[in-house]
Amino acid sequence: MIVIAIANQKGGVGKTTTAINLAAALAMRGQRTLLIDLDPQANSSMTYTDLDVVERSMYDVLANGNDMSSIVVQSRIPGLDLAPSRISLAKLESQLVGEIDGHFRLKDRLQSIRERYDYVIVDTPPALGLITVNALVAATHLLIPVQSSYFALEGTDDLLETIEKIRARPNPDLKLLGAVITLHDRRTTLARDVHSAIGEVFAGRVFETTISRSIRLEESPANKEAIFTYAPQSSGALEYYKLCEEVIERV
Repeated sequence: MIVIAIANQKGGVGKTTTAINLAAALAMRGQRTLLIDLDPQANSSMTYTDLDVVERSMYDVLANGNDMSSIVVQSRIPGLDLAPSRISLAKLESQLVGEIDGHFRLKDRLQSIRERYDYVIVDTPPALGLITVNALVAATHLLIPVQSSYFALEGTDDLLETIEKIRARPNPDLKLLGAVITLHDRRTTLARDVHSAIGEVFAGRVFETTISRSIRLEESPANKEAIFTYAPQSSGALEYYKLCEEVIERV
């Protein structure tokens, strides 16, 4: 089971958009896929289910010890399941502080579903707290969305330092799958300069596929759809499908 954490402590860089569409693309390629929403804002969950009918969430799994399979719901995309989030997940950070197994809750809970899925995609909150650390400890691979903007690399040192700390002790096998450039506008000189700078920071681990800034990509979650069903002929659909192919080649 490949577990891919999608993380960056900066907000607005396309983490959730990447999570929902990469998970959908993997399922469409016949991979048994689970999307885990670890963001208390629950935007990934809202895309694929009605939160009003969600009785249990990742909070119950990580705080109360519920089995993963007890909270999983099916999405409208064949082969794609969802482990939803709720705002209650925001309470988890303070509850995990000082707990001996605080860093390992997600990793431990995933053991029971190892034979059920080929890929697990984990959407994380825009912070480097214990929830994100849980995702990094449980993950086999890390994918970092980086916005194509002047401030894109601000805070990158903190993220890379956290990754090294995770590799040093709780998860030495964590692999950096790569950075994917999002919200990209190829028409501007600045975007090209930022693209080059990101390539230097991540030492060649940047995906060839870049995700362009797109109205369709912004609209699709509001319509509770992945880009592949909302606008299958759009540039966003093509780019996320290409990203999916690159991911499969790299893992």
